[in-house]
Amino acid sequence: MGRAHSDGSAGDADYSRIGEGYRNYRQPEQAFETAIAQALGDANTVLNVGAGAGSYEPRYRGVTPVEPSESMRAQRPADLPEAVNATAEKLPFPDAHFDAAMTTFSVHQWGDLDKGLREMRRVTKGPVVIMTCDPSLLHQFWLTDYAPQVIETEARRYPKTNTLAATLGGRIEVTPLPIPLECADGFNEAYYGRPEMLLDPAARRSCSAWSFLTETEAAEAEEALRRDLESGRWDEQYGHLRSAETFDGSLILMTAHPS
Repeated sequence: MGRAHSDGSAGDADYSRIGEGYRNYRQPEQAFETAIAQALGDANTVLNVGAGAGSYEPRYRGVTPVEPSESMRAQRPADLPEAVNATAEKLPFPDAHFDAAMTTFSVHQWGDLDKGLREMRRVTKGPVVIMTCDPSLLHQFWLTDYAPQVIETEARRYPKTNTLAATLGGRIEVTPLPIPLECADGFNEAYYGRPEMLLDPAARRSCSAWSFLTETEAAEAEEALRRDLESGRWDEQYGHLRSAETFDGSLILMTAHPS
């Protein structure tokens, strides 16, 4: 989590500008929650790095959330623990303090990925669980036809799986996470069969890659998608996705077990 922003955001995206209303679009998806819970095993104490508004935090374990953005901390539900104001690169905990650690949709924003991962490994005696996207798979999503800058931004930001694995070490498991049609977590690929959602500026703001576009670029992408939806061209090419139960996109779950 690199440069600081006005609300304390330490990543490359400014959540003081885009974080408001994030929780309205980024709800936890049950299928992903289940996969994370399984990966955490029987851990009683869990560190959640880049915890944001609290999505995917297991409520029946002792969770310690870490989140540098004031805007995101303010959106955490009252029934979740208060988040520690810290960054991945400097975790204020002793060695092997937690049974397990997790981070979701966060590693691509850290200013020093290697340091952040090593810190997670340092304070965790069990599995380190990462939900992220495989950058090599992003270009198969139709959004590249309308907003190639968004896909290119995501491909640049998301670390390669072998980079994550090499830094964390130990025994690595990588599990693809099929995305359900009515996915509650509104990242870009979640709308694979609901393209109209990406005409909503608030939905786009909840996907940080859009914040790297100029207003003109975002407006041009929106207009191109709107035009193809109205003409039927989008449905000619991708209409089958409207009834596809799942989409095999770029989302993965990596679990690093200690040596």
